[in-house]
Amino acid sequence: MQIIDELYRVVIDRKEHPAEGSYTNYLLDKGTEKIAKKVGEEAVEVAIAAAKNDRNEIIAEIADLQYHLLVLMVDRDLTLEDLEKELRSRRG
Repeated sequence: MQIIDELYRVVIDRKEHPAEGSYTNYLLDKGTEKIAKKVGEEAVEVAIAAAKNDRNEIIAEIADLQYHLLVLMVDRDLTLEDLEKELRSRRG
């Protein structure tokens, strides 16, 4: 999805050119442990939204999770290509 690629590039840009007041920079500055905790929190929120069967809330929580996953990827120097390669390898 084009927006995922765009958001990924924004996260990379924040890492390379920190912006004062940026939530992305806050997470990157706090480090991997903080980012990983946020990923876990967001994953739980997705599960709760799904259990409540609230379509709009599910979409919003998945968007939050996706963002935090991208921050984690950038923090760990993983690329979207790394992810695509792994997913393609699972298709057989």
